[in-house]
Amino acid sequence: MTEAPSAESFRPRVLVTKIGFDGHDRGSRVVAAALRDAGCEVIYTPPWQQIEHVVKLATEEDVDVIGISSLATDHLIVPKLMRALREAGLGSTQVIVGGIVPDEEVPPLLDAGVAAVFHPGSSLQDIAARVWSLASASRAERASEIGGNEGE
Repeated sequence: MTEAPSAESFRPRVLVTKIGFDGHDRGSRVVAAALRDAGCEVIYTPPWQQIEHVVKLATEEDVDVIGISSLATDHLIVPKLMRALREAGLGSTQVIVGGIVPDEEVPPLLDAGVAAVFHPGSSLQDIAARVWSLASASRAERASEIGGNEGE
């Protein structure tokens, strides 16, 4: 059975990206830098990513968490990303959304499987702490899936 990485070796792998047509990337750059400073390994993309590319990159980079930044309603296509991740076998990869997300649009994101939504003014320390927690859970789930498939 594959064991979870030790605390000393564990370093969350986080993909920070923007999907859709929103080109405002200041917030995503600030969060990416904060996550890097908090010890995460950050894979950062420029804006305007297609869902298929995000799924491919998440697979290739073996990320634990995907952070989606939204300023101009691009969070509305996140449920499509969640479906694509599940179809690609990446259901244990945690997804967070940050940016301008009206309160009434948060429940559909959570229902689609988004782990957390961060609004403007969220503490960078709180975001980093949540990413570490989600990454640990993601990594443990993947390890148990691998361990559970041995002998089948």
